[in-house]
Amino acid sequence: MSFKLYGYWRSTATYRVRIALNLKGVDYEYIPVHLTSDGGEQHSERYKKLNPSALVPTFVDDDEDIILNQSLAIIEYLDERFPSPYPLIPAHKTERARVRALAQDIASDIQPLGNLRVLNALKEHFSASQGDVSEWAAQWIVKGFEAIEARLQTQAGKYCFDFDITMADVCLVPQVFNAKRFGVDMSVFPLISKIVNNCNALDEFKRALPENQSDRVG
Repeated sequence: MSFKLYGYWRSTATYRVRIALNLKGVDYEYIPVHLTSDGGEQHSERYKKLNPSALVPTFVDDDEDIILNQSLAIIEYLDERFPSPYPLIPAHKTERARVRALAQDIASDIQPLGNLRVLNALKEHFSASQGDVSEWAAQWIVKGFEAIEARLQTQAGKYCFDFDITMADVCLVPQVFNAKRFGVDMSVFPLISKIVNNCNALDEFKRALPENQSDRVG
């Protein structure tokens, strides 16, 4: 099998896919795409041939001759290609929908507002300071986490959905990493914090941590 993951150490979307690959026990080649280098490698013609959106991650499965972007699509592809260990999408339609909904709460409603290109646009087009940018990102994370903390009251166990790791956990852990980057006080979200601590006790999550990646900066 030949798999490649193009990404950036601090990208939460890439982080999600790293976790999923580790949970599935899939060996892959990691190819860094330096988002903050001069000009940004994501904008190079070579990379844009793989991913015209100039975003990370990009996943390549040479065996199936497929190139995928969008972290949730990649995770679902991996879950179908490798049903075990750790099935990330429940079999029952109701539980499957709930897991996808919580994952989308993070991937669609929270994370895009703190995306690098959005934060750069605030600086370039609206003269936002770094403090303004951090406050912007933090306020949307807090708003999203308030809703997630409330939802988890009725469904969480050790993880977001009882005692099974799902795609929701795979999305939540990187978003908490990002929240801490922007100074969010996680003590006001005890259930989210408990779940993330439980996840990060697992080796598969530890190996996916941004600080453990080969392209870590600083």
